[in-house]
Amino acid sequence: MLDKTVATLADAVRGVHDGATLLVGGFGVSGVPQELLCALLDQGARDLVVVNNNGGNGPKGLSQLIEAGRVRKVITSYARSANPARPSAQALAEAYHAGLVELECVPQGTIAERLRAAGAGIGPFFTPVSYGTPLAEGKETRVIDGRGYVLEHPLHGDFAFVKAQAADRHGNLVFKNAERNFGHVMATAAKTTVVQVEEIVPLGAIPPEQVMLPGIFVQRVVQCHHEPWI
Repeated sequence: MLDKTVATLADAVRGVHDGATLLVGGFGVSGVPQELLCALLDQGARDLVVVNNNGGNGPKGLSQLIEAGRVRKVITSYARSANPARPSAQALAEAYHAGLVELECVPQGTIAERLRAAGAGIGPFFTPVSYGTPLAEGKETRVIDGRGYVLEHPLHGDFAFVKAQAADRHGNLVFKNAERNFGHVMATAAKTTVVQVEEIVPLGAIPPEQVMLPGIFVQRVVQCHHEPWI
């Protein structure tokens, strides 16, 4: 029988290579696969290109990878914290201003659509978002029916790290509340999708109509306890 579960976090992140493009789920602090990111810190991969809606979520996970000099580039829609008293992206800010990490800022809807396009096998597409702004500099633009558009390219990943509430051993997933966020599109856009879940349930425990991401998009599942950082 097809069994995609792995025993440990170390097994889950095995094979992430230097220079890999890593898609990391999460919206703010919701749905962040923090334990997988911490396991990657121990695993040692470096020169990473990380795609995440935020440029870090608190002092753990992505921020630790950035502080350790393991991230070459961050592609994000939100590279700062909304709360100055709790700067969630402080490590990215310091590394960027020191010239240690490259930053590509992408509008939130565009980053989601670039991921969806990659997963759906769609090529570059035109969007009116960012036309006439600094974010469109260096990109192909056109005016169609009197409206300006910017050409955006699909965003593929070597690996995707995703957090979900439950999975069966085939990798069928159920997300909890907002943790669904970028997890779905990132899983479809990556060559290898690794999922940390709170619970692994028996086959059949997730009714087909309640499967939020089919197991065909998932290669590894690991069960672990999530430690919230707030």
